[in-house]
Parts: sequence; C-alpha cells; structure tokens
Amino acid sequence: MVERLTSDDVAAALAEGRAAVERRAWREAHDALSRADAVAPLAASDLELLAVAAYLLGEDDAYVAALERAHRSHLDEGATRPAVRCAFWIGMTLALRGEVGTAGGWLARAGSLLGDDDALEQGYLLMPLVFRHEAAGDYEEAAAVAADARAIAARFADAEALALATQAQGDMLLRAGRIDEGLALLDEAMVLVAGGTLSPITTGMVYCAVILACQDVLEVRRAREWTGMLARWCGEQPDLVAFTGRCLVHRAEILQLQGSWDDALAEARHASARLARSLNRSAAAQAAYRRGELHRLRGEPGEAEAAYREASGLGLEPQPGLALLRVVQGRGDAALKALRRALDETSDPLRRATLLPALVDVALDAGEVDEARAACHELGSIVERYRSEMLDALVAQTRGAVELAGGDARAALVDLRRAGTIWTELGAPYDAARARVLVARACRALGDEDGASLELDAARRSFTELGAAPDLARLDAPGAASSPHGLTARQLEVLRLLARGRTNRQIATELTLSEHTVARHLQNIYASLDVSSRTAASAYAFEHRLV
Repeated sequence: MVERLTSDDVAAALAEGRAAVERRAWREAHDALSRADAVAPLAASDLELLAVAAYLLGEDDAYVAALERAHRSHLDEGATRPAVRCAFWIGMTLALRGEVGTAGGWLARAGSLLGDDDALEQGYLLMPLVFRHEAAGDYEEAAAVAADARAIAARFADAEALALATQAQGDMLLRAGRIDEGLALLDEAMVLVAGGTLSPITTGMVYCAVILACQDVLEVRRAREWTGMLARWCGEQPDLVAFTGRCLVHRAEILQLQGSWDDALAEARHASARLARSLNRSAAAQAAYRRGELHRLRGEPGEAEAAYREASGLGLEPQPGLALLRVVQGRGDAALKALRRALDETSDPLRRATLLPALVDVALDAGEVDEARAACHELGSIVERYRSEMLDALVAQTRGAVELAGGDARAALVDLRRAGTIWTELGAPYDAARARVLVARACRALGDEDGASLELDAARRSFTELGAAPDLARLDAPGAASSPHGLTARQLEVLRLLARGRTNRQIATELTLSEHTVARHLQNIYASLDVSSRTAASAYAFEHRLV
C-alpha cells in the first residue's frame, strides 16, 4: 500500500528539504524534496534546490532534469532572468559532458530570452565565449571577455558571477604567460570562495579550476594550499560526490610530490572508484595516469602499464610516464620515439614543459646530447615566460645533466646544487634525491670521492624511504655508482663492448642503436674519461674493472 502524504506532510517535507540544504546534508535534502515533489510539483525555487542536491550527489541527469523543470516553471511565472540562469547552467553542464549540439541550443535559448536587457545574466552568457576563445588558443581574447564578465558581475554586486569570472580571467592570463596578473586574480577568486557565502556548486567549481590552473603552471605552493582547503570543504559534507573525485586526484599529486607514495596511491585509487560513477572522463583519466606514475616509481611495471592504458582509453596522452616506464624496461629507443611524437603533437608551452625534462633524460641516456641540449634550451625559454619555482628546478636540473654529459662537471655542479635546493624547499624528496645522484656524478668527475659518496648515501636513503625500487636498482647496478667520470648506464654498455673489441657496427647491432648514436656515445665517453682513442678507452675500462 502506497503511503499518501497530506498537505501537512508535504509542507513538512519541504521544510525538511530546505533545512537540509542549509546544513549541506545533500542526501537528506534530495530525499525530502523528492517526497514533496511526488505529491505536488515543486515551485521553481525548490526545483533549483532539488537540482543542486542532485548535482552534489553526482546525479547529473537528475540535475539537468530538475533544472529544465525549473526553467519552464520560471517562464510560466514570467520570471525571465531566473529562467535564463537555469538555461545557462543546463547548457554549460551539457557542454562539459560533450553534448555540444544540445548545449548550444540551451545557451542560444538563454541569449534569446535575455535579449539586450542590461542584466547580470549578460555576464554569465559571456562565459561560453571565454571557453571558445580558449579552445582556439586565443588566451588574450579569452581573458578580455572574462574581464568584461567580471565587470558586469562587479556592477551588479553578484559574488557568484564575480568568483566565476575572476577565476576564468586569472586562468586565461596564466595561459597567456601573464603569470603575476593571473595568480593575483586566482588568489582574489579564492578569497571569495573562502568567505563561505557562495553556492556549493560555484564553490566546488572555483576550487577545482584554481587548483588545476596552479598545477598547469607548476605553481606548487598555491596548489598545495588550495588542495588542503578543498579537501577540508569536501570532508565537511559526507554525502558529497561531485568534486570529490577531482579533489582526490589533486591530493594524490600533492602527496606524490611530498613523497607520501602509499597515501597518494590510495587517494588515486579512491578517485578512480569515485569517478567511475561519474561522467567526468577527463578527471577519471587523470586519476588513472596518477596511478600509473606511482606504480612506475615503485617498480610495479605491470600495474603501471595497465593504468597508463586506462588513461589513454579515457582520452589522456599517457606521456611522459609511459616513455619513462619504457626506459626502465630497457626500451630506451621506444621511449625516445614516443616523446618526440608527443612533442610534435603539441605547441602548448605548458604541456611541452611536462615533456621536455623527460626527453632530456632519455636523450642523454641514448647519447643524443645535442637533442637533450636543444630540449633544455627550449625549457629555459618557457621558464622565462611561465616562471615558477618548480620550473626553475627543472631547468637547473636538466641543464646540469646536459653540462655533465658534455664534460663540464664544474658548471653542472652549480646548476645541480641549485636544483636540489629548490626541490628540498618545495618538499619534494624524490626529485631532490635524483638531483643528488647527478651531484655525486659531478663530484666524482672532479675527483671528489668523499663528496660523491656522501651524496649517493643520502640519495640511497631517500629512495629506500620512498620505496623507489627502480632508482635503487639503477644506483646499485654494476658501474652505476662507481664510475669516476659519471658515465651513463648506456655509455658503460658501449665502453664494455668497445673493450671487448667490438666495432661500431657490432655495438650498434647488439644494443639496437644506430651507428651514428654509437659514435656519439664514444665521443662523450672520450670526453668524460679524458682520452682520445678507442685503445685508451679500452685500457681505462680494464684498469677500472668495468669489463
């Protein structure tokens, strides 16, 4: 027998639902409002509350359906502007889901309803234009349109619209390379969010967008600070599903950087489980990629490969992680080709900045010093436009590695020490340990065995504490830590074959390299060992028991 609610019951359910919204108890709010709606259709304002509860519970279809009803109800009541806002949010939600045609229809409807009215909603309707300019790569124009939206929001004193437009303008300025201006606006947007007066959907959107923008420009300190705030905000709402998956991905990235790899992997797995129930393929792909990175660093190649493939299946390019996994698997040539291909496919400076450091490492291991030097130079030019501490550390470390490979250990040591200092200040123990390995090689090249030993001991302790099995294996490989002239693992392989009397062609065949690459390896080996012939290099190998 179906329970029939009286008018008093409906009123009580409405009151319960509205109070639950105030308490941010989203499941209770959704259930109470739904009970009332089943008896008598909700008014437009209560339909909007039902929509908010559905959105925050991760029920996107129910959110859109409730907003569509609210839109029609507003129109029936002659309330055009609230109807326009509903149409705007429907259009934006559908656009994010990839339903471009339907989204465009709703946004066009919103524009037609509003017409030329001087209203706050004009600012909202500028936001799709911001994103169209962004998609076209015209970040300056996108920032200008966002500034117009921000001016409208300020004129009508609407904090919601102001936060969204301020965040969008800041993000576009960052992408345009105007870092200080962009970060200042993102900070301003976060002040509005931190005040606690914005709606939960706007709050979550601005939190996630600001953190993502900071991570895109490698602004680690802000990303860490805002991620902590987002995690606390999500934790205060036990029923919350929306934003929590992305929040967990952000937390996993920060925890990885800080060296808490077990916790980071747990957060990434949790994020993947949450996002599997959502329509946010982009965030799900990021969660899968983060799992791949952590498995790779821990020396779990099978799990890493599976996670990278999952990320790719969700539409994310799994580089540079997959290429670095190939290096660990002894497939350096495949890694080099993959990174070259990925770089050929993107002109975005910030995306290139995530690929170039890996290209430097892989190219040096393959003996392609000129290619590594060119990649390092490009990375340096990107830093001149998009400056951050993390980018400074990456440039210093790659430059030091290239200088070391080129035989200039003194110059390398200056850059590598600087990189290590920045990594330590950023609380990034893994990256700091990798810098110390290179410092040790530079110390050995300069004849400072005690200094090299101290640096290697410190790096080994860090790798052990982190559980960085592949790095420990490389550190303890024969010749890896003992070569007094900092030869790479590949260079040591070439030297050993040379000492056994192999020709360049034979070495190339055995190591699956080109003869040109073998010749480049030999040039670098001669420079590092301060010898001038194959005979002298072979003698060195036998003298130092490298064969």
